[in-house]
Amino acid sequence: MKVLLVDDDEQFAAALAKALRRSGHQVVVAHTAAAALSAGPADLVLLDLGLPDRDGLAICETLRRRGGPGIIVLSGRTGEADRVAGLRCGADDYLCKPFVFGELAARIEAVLRRVRPRPAGARLVGELHLDLDRHEVRAGGRLIHLNRKEFQILRLLSDRPGVVLSRQQLVAEVWQTHYLSSFHTLDVHIARLRAKLGGSAVVQAVRGVGYRLTAPERSGPMIDMAGRTP
Repeated sequence: MKVLLVDDDEQFAAALAKALRRSGHQVVVAHTAAAALSAGPADLVLLDLGLPDRDGLAICETLRRRGGPGIIVLSGRTGEADRVAGLRCGADDYLCKPFVFGELAARIEAVLRRVRPRPAGARLVGELHLDLDRHEVRAGGRLIHLNRKEFQILRLLSDRPGVVLSRQQLVAEVWQTHYLSSFHTLDVHIARLRAKLGGSAVVQAVRGVGYRLTAPERSGPMIDMAGRTP
């Protein structure tokens, strides 16, 4: 996921960008309003309001008119009127500084669940076919029996084949928590999922980041049922 981080505090922005990248996100940093508006499309915007060249509320309104990305305001303005103003300008959420990264990660996932388009009813990755409506997975016509958590993990990975999803993202979506103790549970489910999929698709670990779903080399390019390539 591409994140546009807009904050004039270079030290704060550098630390937050590092944490986001460790969670598997692509991050573009802008320290001014002008740089933010020329940064190009992003999946999510993290926006400070105290920018040197233009008030962040005006930037929020401009970005919302463009449509598309989720917007979370990260601001030292903690008053009720400030929070209301930020939400009325089009922000999806408002988080006051200082904050812990775990809370921001949870809010990012919540916003993305609201703004992401609903996935199509089927996925095709290599030999693997997911029917999201019937909650079924098949490989070469063979039905693969997955429990609910395994299916949720596979669905999330198949939404963006070839793209790394962080362990934090997967745990937040499937178990609705951010506790580190849940990572071991995720790893156990991934191991079981790999065993059940066999050679029909590959759940690849990216050390220190998370997991991604890829097709075996013999299966050709990965596509979904809409014909898009990753």
